[in-house]
Amino acid sequence: MPIILLLAEGKTVPWTWDPAKDEENRRKHRIPFRIAQLVFRDDGCITFDDPFPDESRFRTIGVVGSAMLLVVHTEEEPDPQTGERSGERSGRIISARKTTRRERSIYEER
Repeated sequence: MPIILLLAEGKTVPWTWDPAKDEENRRKHRIPFRIAQLVFRDDGCITFDDPFPDESRFRTIGVVGSAMLLVVHTEEEPDPQTGERSGERSGRIISARKTTRRERSIYEER
């Protein structure tokens, strides 16, 4: 069951993902997306732009249990008619892995 992310403006984002991508991520990084989504519960998580050229993506670093993770994701898609974000449309998790030493430093030094 997806976690609902409480955004700063008081809106929420339900997380979704492609099941095949989830399985691939589990094999490659040993992190299921149902665990990766918990990174957004970390009050100290940080989010920044991902340089992927084909769509607007973000990277979020945060702690889940004793592991520090980096999760690549989209944000909630705006309503095609109004352009507004309602909190009813989902964000998508694309990948998740443990952080590198450099990424850990970014999290710890802010």
